[in-house]
Amino acid sequence: MNIAIVGATGNVGRKIVEILENKNFTTNNLYLLASSKSTGSKIKFRNKDIEVLNLENFDFSKANITFFSAGGKISEKYAPIAAKHSVIIDNSSYFRMDPEVPLIVPQVNSKDLDIMKKNIIANPNCSTAQLVIVLNKLHDEFKIKRLVISTYQSTSGAGKKPMDELIKQTKNILDNKKIDIENFTKQIAFNAIPHIDQFSTDGYTKEEIKMIQETNKILNSNIKITATCVRIPVLISHAESVNIEFENEVSVDKIKYILYQSPGCKVIDDRNDGGYITPIEAEGKNETFISRIRKDNSQKNAINMWIVSDNLLRGAALNAVEIAEAYINKKNYEKR
Repeated sequence: MNIAIVGATGNVGRKIVEILENKNFTTNNLYLLASSKSTGSKIKFRNKDIEVLNLENFDFSKANITFFSAGGKISEKYAPIAAKHSVIIDNSSYFRMDPEVPLIVPQVNSKDLDIMKKNIIANPNCSTAQLVIVLNKLHDEFKIKRLVISTYQSTSGAGKKPMDELIKQTKNILDNKKIDIENFTKQIAFNAIPHIDQFSTDGYTKEEIKMIQETNKILNSNIKITATCVRIPVLISHAESVNIEFENEVSVDKIKYILYQSPGCKVIDDRNDGGYITPIEAEGKNETFISRIRKDNSQKNAINMWIVSDNLLRGAALNAVEIAEAYINKKNYEKR
């Protein structure tokens, strides 16, 4: 396999490089691509310094699989060009709702790779990815009727500059210095901002709409979903408070039993001080953690839970690499 990574110098791009190395992913050549500003810089891979190439003049016929992690505008422009020669795994939102592009979380819906018609596979929103990996087996068993979701999303979900702004604002506040707001609508340090992405005419933000539409596409279009997405002063890992209403009768014990066996999930729910997972503890971990599992005492057949995952891993880079593995396995199976 020859692999290319568009946006290799960004948060997710670097994570993809790291995961390919940690997984000992079989690759003959790794091409690291970015804008002209980053051309010539180097990133270490398997004890070698690989030079970053200019995306604008790269020959995509050199790559069997190309990861795109540079935002929607770059994917819009370059992914269709690259897809003429290479299978594309796109981390942006641009292709996610295209009916001819599968939206994949491998533990949930690898079978949807069969609908790929444009040589492009979409990676879901980071908040969606960690959500559906928890809901998948529960939906199979009890049939989810309705979801009420509140997210608590780290600054890394917005990129490196917002992360740097959080660090800078925090330092300035502690030093009694002036606060500058550059990447957020309000101060992010020691605050919570109920606004991620642009507002639509109905009052929901694009981030909330993404979660709703993507979850419906991956799991089931009949599930009723409402969401509120909030940015919090955390560097890495997204948390979600989720209320799930099922069609069939459920119990906490049954829910836990299924989640214990669900791929990619880890239940940490001790019901005592510290017996749950917080964002900082999920950082650098591959699993999606579930805590605070309890019955909704106001609604029949409903459960509340707390879900936490490293958004750069599960929600982006790790899921993208796992999509590549699922695609390769599918092709190897078809060759038998």
